[in-house]
Amino acid sequence: MIGFLKGRLALKQPPSLMVDVHGVGYELEAPMSTFYGLPAAGEPVALFTHLVVREDAHVLFGFGTESERRLFRGLLKVSGVGPKIALGILSGASVEDFLRIVEAEDIAMLTRIPGIGRKTAERVIIEMRDSVQKLAAPTIREGSPLSPAASSPQGEAFAALVALGYKPPEVTRLLKAADEPGLSTTEIIRRALKAAAKP
Repeated sequence: MIGFLKGRLALKQPPSLMVDVHGVGYELEAPMSTFYGLPAAGEPVALFTHLVVREDAHVLFGFGTESERRLFRGLLKVSGVGPKIALGILSGASVEDFLRIVEAEDIAMLTRIPGIGRKTAERVIIEMRDSVQKLAAPTIREGSPLSPAASSPQGEAFAALVALGYKPPEVTRLLKAADEPGLSTTEIIRRALKAAAKP
């Protein structure tokens, strides 16, 4: 099992990234909560990882904090929740926000995340209720402050939101809400996700 990667950030294109570890490029998928804390491409980076083995692929997931990985692993144990939905939850809410959602039994908030229906949201809250205290443990974020993204941030944000499960027309609407000159890709995505979470 690969539990940790430390190297150089070779590529970041939400929700995918690549870390160069001594000449070997590790491809990972990561939630937006992790992308917000990534350095610029070419800079040193350290990520906690989780490997999902499927019949057709081995997929490595990367996380900026141990608490994000713990939440991801906890969500995978919930009936009907796979890696894509777990990434969607982590992209739509921080670990702290998720804990508040579970404690408040806020089903409506969870159903705003793409791919989560009412039944899944109810299962997540019921099955995660007992484990939220473990997830609340203090964490240390690896990596450095976010730096400005590369060219065409709007295009990168569009692709990332579609990959997270939003329909293209919905993405277009969300990006209009986040439209402001000079924003980085991650800031555009952050604002779009915030707009999507509004009732």
